[in-house]
Order: sequence, then C-alpha cells, then structure tokens
Amino acid sequence: MEILKTQQRRLAGAMVFFFCVLQHFNSVWAQQNATLEGRLADLANQSITLTGFNGLQASVLDSTKILPNGSFVLRYPAGYTGMAILTAGPQQSHVLVLEPGGVKLQGSSLADKTTIRITKGLQNQWFEQYATEHPRREQALSAWYYLQNLYQSDPLFRRHAAPKAAIMQEMARINKEDSSFLATLPAESYIRWYLPYRGLVSSVQTLAQYRTNEIPAAIAAFRAIDFADPKWLTSGIMRDAIEKHVWLIENSAGPLDSVNASIRQSTDLLVSKLKSHPSILSIVTDHLFDYLEDRSLFAAAEYLALSLLSDNGCELGGNLTNKLEAYRRMKRGNIAPDIYFGANTLYPTGSEATNRLSALKSKYKLVLFAAGWCPHCTEMMPQVADKYPGWKQQGVEVVLVSLDENANSFMLFAGSLPFLRTSDFQKWETKAAKDYHVYSTPTMYLLNENQEILLKPNSVAQMDAWVDWVLVKGNK
Repeated sequence: MEILKTQQRRLAGAMVFFFCVLQHFNSVWAQQNATLEGRLADLANQSITLTGFNGLQASVLDSTKILPNGSFVLRYPAGYTGMAILTAGPQQSHVLVLEPGGVKLQGSSLADKTTIRITKGLQNQWFEQYATEHPRREQALSAWYYLQNLYQSDPLFRRHAAPKAAIMQEMARINKEDSSFLATLPAESYIRWYLPYRGLVSSVQTLAQYRTNEIPAAIAAFRAIDFADPKWLTSGIMRDAIEKHVWLIENSAGPLDSVNASIRQSTDLLVSKLKSHPSILSIVTDHLFDYLEDRSLFAAAEYLALSLLSDNGCELGGNLTNKLEAYRRMKRGNIAPDIYFGANTLYPTGSEATNRLSALKSKYKLVLFAAGWCPHCTEMMPQVADKYPGWKQQGVEVVLVSLDENANSFMLFAGSLPFLRTSDFQKWETKAAKDYHVYSTPTMYLLNENQEILLKPNSVAQMDAWVDWVLVKGNK
C-alpha cells in the first residue's frame, strides 16, 4: 500500500513538473511570437493563412482553421515588423501590417473589404485610412492633369487664365493633403516609411500614360532607394520596386540607346550603395539581371554583369557569378570554347563523324544546351527540328549538348532529332556547359566558322529571323 502511495506521489510530482515545464515553454513561445487574432463571420471552418516576406520571397508564417464561430488566431515572430497577406478560400486576401504588439480584426469575409475593421493595431488603422483615401486623390489628380493639359494645349481653352490657375491650385492642395497625412504619422513607424514607396511603385503606369512630367522625379526616387535598409526585406514590394524602376525607364526614355544609358546610370548607383552588403547585392542584382534578360534588354544586362565582375569590392553568390560570367566570357565577338564529342554522340544520317565542334565543316554553328527534364526544351526541340533543314541550306549546323543524366533520358529526348546530339550525362557538371557558363536551359549560341560568337538567340523565332535577315536577304 505504501509503495502504491509513493508511486502516486511520484506521479503527481511528475505531473506538476510537466505542467510547470509546459507553462514555461508556452511562456517562451508567447514571448517569441505575436498574434493576429480575428473573427470573420462568413468563413467558419475554412483554412486561413498568414504569409510574410523575406526579401523577394514570400513565406508562410502560420496557418489554421477558422473556428465555427468565425474566430481564429495566427502567430508570427515577435520581431517581424512589415507587410503580410491574409488569405482564406479562393481569391480572398487582405494586406495588413504585422506589428510587434499584435493585431486584431473583425469582419464578414476577406472578399468584402468594407466589412473589415481593425480593432487593434494603430499602423493598420493608418494603413487602412491611407489605402482608402490615396487612390481617390490619385484618381482626382489624373483628372486634373488631363484638364491642365487641355487648358495648356487646346486653343479653345488656352487663353483662359483663371481656370488654369484654379486647376494648379487644386492639384497643389491634393498633393499637400496627401503629404500632410504622412507627416502626421510617427517618424519611427513602419507604415510611414512604407506608404511613399508603395505609392511610387503603384503610380508607375499612371505616370507613363497620363502624368509624364512627373517621370523624372519618380526615376530619381527609384534611384534614391537603399535596399540595404532592412525594412525592405519585409515590405513585399522589393521585387516591384526593382522591376517598376526598369519598366518606367524602358517606357519613357525614348530610343533603345537612351533606355540603356539610363539603366546604366541606375545600375551604377545601385551597385555603389550595396557593395558593403553582399547578401542584399546578390539578391537584388540577381533578380535585376533576370528581369533585364526577360525584357530583352541585353545591353543593360551585359553592363550589369561586367560592372559587378570588374568591381573587386563586390562579393557575389556562386550561381549569380556564373550568370554574369556568361556575359563576360561569352559575349559577342569572343571566341567560344571548343566542344569535344564523346562516345554518347548521335550524328545526323549521312554526316561525317567528328570528335569536336571546331572540326564541323559549316559556316555557322548553333550550339544549343537543353535537356529532357526542361519543359521549355521539350517544347522548343520540335521547332528547331522543323527549322533545321532550311537553316542547314543556309550553312547553319545545329549541335545539341544535352544535360540529361542517363542514356535512356537522352535517347527519349534527343534520339529522333535530325541534327548532332551529344551528352556526357553529367547534367550541370557537363564540361561544355561549364565552359560556356550555362546557368539555365535552353541556352543557345550562334558561332561562325572561326568559333566567334555572333549572337545569343533567346528563341527559335529570333534565330530564324537572323537566318532570314542575314543569310537569305544578305543584310548585315
């Protein structure tokens, strides 16, 4: 009996100890996390997710199931201050500010913004007010700009000075009202920092279309951005700020030479600011480089690449360095490395077997890096195969360097193609891919008979246009 009592006392003691430990961990958890609490009456029993930002990436902070009464609690790191997206169900989302002290809201659903009310979180209340009023001011400004242009350019209205003065006065009042609201916010608040940048990013297309006189100031504002400020990491608009800057220049600077010159100026300022912040420099310039390539701004991409590689003060990540080296080592006019064809090489029917690229007797050679695991490559190969007979008639030979990893994959992907195919089954470690600094598939290089790089086509259509323009029509 005494043994039983002793065991019961030990068990009770253990339970008390476990309860104390649990309380301690709950306390630590509470200290390390803030909460977003809410009630959405129409979304009972649905899943709800809170997504935050880390640089260019969005990441889920927490998710849960809304209770039958519509209430929910989501947790986020207490140190996280910045923007986030609350999502529930298809096409239901709401942008909010995550504050260290927590946030509370209530409403019917995320689809009906008019029902949502912030009951805790001053920065969210300021954000909601500005998000409601600012678009209306912007809409009114666009209307006044239209009238201003009309009264300045149309002879029917140009002679009337009083309306022109009234228009300018009202525009000044609207701008002052917007600035005055921002000035009332605490200087240290995240939302006071965030709102002007959000306004800058969201105004780009309106400026390009209706308010062109504001473009120089907007470009200057983009150039003044310092992405080393940690507030950018949780802003959710870092990607937009990079892309809209380029887009505005591209759509307002005139001829392509002027566009490239303006982007070069922006590039120099960006790199100089981020040199002492290598991790941010890599994030920002990696995305900028990809965006410039996507927009076919290849001269600007090359300038960025050469700027970063020639500046010994810039520390870059491995993948980014490889991308940039492709521009330095593989730019037009350079001599491309030779490629040796090993045992896993398939030759076109009736062609002479050669052991290297430089031995191919052809005036032009299109070297194509691709793989069966790349969806874009599998879409592209039938197009290349279709164009190949016409290209070959004009003196262009095609060489496919496959980055497939085994013989079976290689044969499924390239076995029936009509041009030369080779692989060493080493994927990204393929020697030719490393020599050519290939970082994505498909990648193409057009070479002449001396292995000089003539063009880096970005599509089959561009390559075909070059054949038609230069070889068929005889243009240079």
